[in-house]
Amino acid sequence: MQHLFSYTRAQAIEDGILVDVSETAREAGFKIPVAVTRGVWDRLIALPDGYQGFQDERGRLWDVLWIAHYYARRASNSDRVTMSVLVRDIRKDLRDSNRPPRRHCPIVAIGAGDQGEPVITIMWPEDD
Repeated sequence: MQHLFSYTRAQAIEDGILVDVSETAREAGFKIPVAVTRGVWDRLIALPDGYQGFQDERGRLWDVLWIAHYYARRASNSDRVTMSVLVRDIRKDLRDSNRPPRRHCPIVAIGAGDQGEPVITIMWPEDD
């Protein structure tokens, strides 16, 4: 007998693999639930050491979601779009003001949630 294993979106959120950002996403213009992968959270939203007083996670999350919404609206004929996010490394930029921000390119993907409802996941290409 074969057993099928299904790992649900709710379990991924409970396990911390996905971070539910739906509340802030609604403020940024999304009408359906939105989650980011732990990898996206850690690289683009979590506040690195030394950033206190310069930025905050809520502001960083807002920026990522606003950009994701911008790209998602322009990809109406696709279930995914690659977005472009520029991130400054404040610690390095303080030493070199001419240093350009680093470009990151996560994917905004719309798919089916646990009950077949539309949901969005912001992830790295390798997270797919």
